[in-house]
Formats: sequence, C-alpha cells, structure tokens
Amino acid sequence: MPNDTWGKARDELRQTVGKNNFVTWIEPLKLSSLANGVARFEVPTTFFGDWVSRNYSDHIRHQLANHGSPVDRLEFAVTRNAATRPNGTSLEPAETRPAAPARAASNNDDLPGAPLDARFTFDSFVVGKPNELAHAAARRVAEGGPVTFNPLFLYGGVGLGKTHLMHAIAHELQARRPELRVLYLSAEQFMYRFVQALRDRQIMDFKGLFRSVDVLMVDDVQFIAGKDSTQDEFFHTFNALVDQNKQIVISADRAPGEIKDLEERIKSRLQCGLVVDLHPTDYELRLGILQQKAEFYRQQYRDLKLADGVLEFLAHRITTNVRVLEGALTRLFAFASLVGREITLELTQDCLADILRASDRKVTVEEIQRKVAEHYNVRLSDLIGPKRLRSIARPRQIAMYLAKQLTPRSLPEIGRRFGGRDHTTIMHGVRKIEELMATDSQLADDLQMLKRLLQG
Repeated sequence: MPNDTWGKARDELRQTVGKNNFVTWIEPLKLSSLANGVARFEVPTTFFGDWVSRNYSDHIRHQLANHGSPVDRLEFAVTRNAATRPNGTSLEPAETRPAAPARAASNNDDLPGAPLDARFTFDSFVVGKPNELAHAAARRVAEGGPVTFNPLFLYGGVGLGKTHLMHAIAHELQARRPELRVLYLSAEQFMYRFVQALRDRQIMDFKGLFRSVDVLMVDDVQFIAGKDSTQDEFFHTFNALVDQNKQIVISADRAPGEIKDLEERIKSRLQCGLVVDLHPTDYELRLGILQQKAEFYRQQYRDLKLADGVLEFLAHRITTNVRVLEGALTRLFAFASLVGREITLELTQDCLADILRASDRKVTVEEIQRKVAEHYNVRLSDLIGPKRLRSIARPRQIAMYLAKQLTPRSLPEIGRRFGGRDHTTIMHGVRKIEELMATDSQLADDLQMLKRLLQG
C-alpha cells in the first residue's frame, strides 16, 4: 500500500532530517498517489512545495526506494480543499478569511520560521533593573490581546536577553493562542527567503506567506541594512501587517536611529512603536542568573557541593554578557563532576582561568580610535593626524574623552597615541566634550553607545 510505504519512509526521514525540519517540512506532506515512477503530494502552499522539492526531494526519493517504491520524480499540488489540509485550516490569506474559533492543532505548520529554543521561556528569564521594562513589554505582547504598541522594538548588546525574550513571546503565544499564526525568524533568514523567491519567480507566494501571519517576529534586523531590495520588501510587509493591526516584534543590537545604512522610512516606522533598551547587566542581575542556573545544575549533579562565595565571585568578575556567564558556570559544574571535587574558589580560578583573564581585558586607546573612526565614518589616519576640520576634530575629541574615561593611560600617553599631541591638547578635548554633553543630547547618546560597544 502506498500509504504504508510512505509511513515507513516518514519514520526514516524523521531520523535523517532532524526533528525540527521533519515537523516543519515533512509532516505536513500528504501522499495522494504513488504510481508509474511518480510520487504526488498535497502541500499547504506553492512556496511550501517548492521548498520541499529543492531541499528534501533527494531524501524522500531515497527513503521511498529503500522501502520498495523507487520513483523518478516528485510532484506537489496545493490543497484546495480546507478539509484535506494537515491542520484543517483554510488556505485563504488571513486578511480575507473570516475569523475562526481557536483550534487545538498548531496553525503554523506552513510557516518557514526558525525553530524555537525550549529553554528560552519567561520562567527561565531572570528579571532585574536593566531588563525589567523589556520583560514587561514582552509579557504584554505575549498575552495576545489587542495590539497596544506596534512594533515592539528590543535592542541591546550581545548576550543581554533579546533573543531569549523573542523566543519566550513566541512560546507564550503558541500556548495561549494556538489559532494565531506566529512567525519567528532572523533578518538574515527573511533576506534569504526573499532572494530565493526572486530567483525562483515566487515573489507573490512570498508576499502572501509573510502578510498572512498574525505575529511577525524578526531578530537582528540590523542585518538588512544596506540591502536595498530586501529593505523595500520588509517596508511593505511591515506596512501591510500594521494596516491589518497585526503585531510586529523586532530586535537589533542598537536603536533604530543608530543603524547605519537603514532607510530613513524604515527607521521612522520602527520608532513609531515602543523602543526598549536592554541595558548591560548589573551585579545583582548577574548573581540572580547564576543562582537560578546553579539551582538547575544542583538537580543534575546532586553529589556536588558548591562553596559559599563562588557565585558572588563570578558575578563580580565576569561582566561581559550573560552567555559568557552561563557558559562559565556550565563548564565549572561539568569539570567539578569529572574530577569529583567540591566547587571552591580555588577550583573556580583554575577551571575558568582563560575566561577570567578575558574578562579582565582592558579597553585600549587604539581600540577606541578604531571604534570612533568607524562610527563617524572618518579615516583612522585623519583621526590621529593633523587635520582640523570640524568633521574630524569633534570625533577626535570624543576619542580623547573616551581614552581618558576608559583606559588607565595618562594624558601624555594618550597624547602620544594621537599623533604626538601635547597633554594640554588632550585636556582641552576632554573638557570640551564634558561641556557639550550637558547640552547636546545626540552627543550624549553617541557616547553611551560607544561605551557600550567598547565595554560589551
């Protein structure tokens, strides 16, 4: 029987393509016929069929052949009858079909989003002063009620919890409102799928797919900056969803206005909702994260003892980001388990010597000069050189100010690294920036962002 053969092939495919890929791309396929060397499948959308054909046809043909049904080619037809679709939902775009009651099955089977990390939930997110506003805003969106701010824009440095909150929102929405079509993916994936649709002349399928969702979540949106065609399609998708009162959640490593090469019209749209900054972690938040993580590991390593003061030591010493902090604790528990020793301060210092050394890294004057030159789009040689043009002199003074604030170098030492300038010149530049900070809000914002980049 064809369906018996397909059932056995599906079981093998689950092992070969991985669970997430199987659930997203193989499970929704419905075998309609298997004859004369052709396997015909019903699929939810044209885009879906094209994707499976390009990426999984060889896998499918191989497994069918292994179970006694060799085929020369696969054919895919879009299911026109709503009753035959895997999750029993209509194929009409969301904006044209009538409202449907909540369904027990997932309504996201045909959405080509990124897999969600089961660890990233609201329960596992440690809330502290640096991230409490972002957490509260994410919670509000995850309730799935009427859209109150659109989009929600989360930004901050590496390892501060942006992606964790994005996944948590998606998990909560899927649990609370399974009828909603929730699509989470990175900006890079959005760009890739758009380029693929252009190449394969499937742009209308692309538009229909992305504009039929109820919640669109795009991570690391800074990666579409400078990609003109992708930005144009993102802009129109954004507007179409907002016009339908659909929720949009965006994340980036900096505020919308600070993303270089991002079109002004997109910056304007992103700033019209709620923009929330996840600040660098403070000591209390880092300690809370470590305590939660340690409690989890105590369940796994029941025989291990953790000495007093170890978590406080790590929270004080490792200040870069949460990923490094959690990774250090993971390594520490694994090492202590392997050697069968109590986790003491001495063991911690031996096991994490490289991480602790990296965390002690000091910002250098040369690094400051490079970051400032890059931020203000001036040549490094001009920043250090003798030119006195205002477009160069002001970034130079900012670099001098940051060198004085973030490094232990003396004024004469800083002067030598700025083309052999006298220490009084450095002092003048530092004072000038201190004066301007009180009146120039843009300058103050620039300094805050540069400090975050240098210290992150």
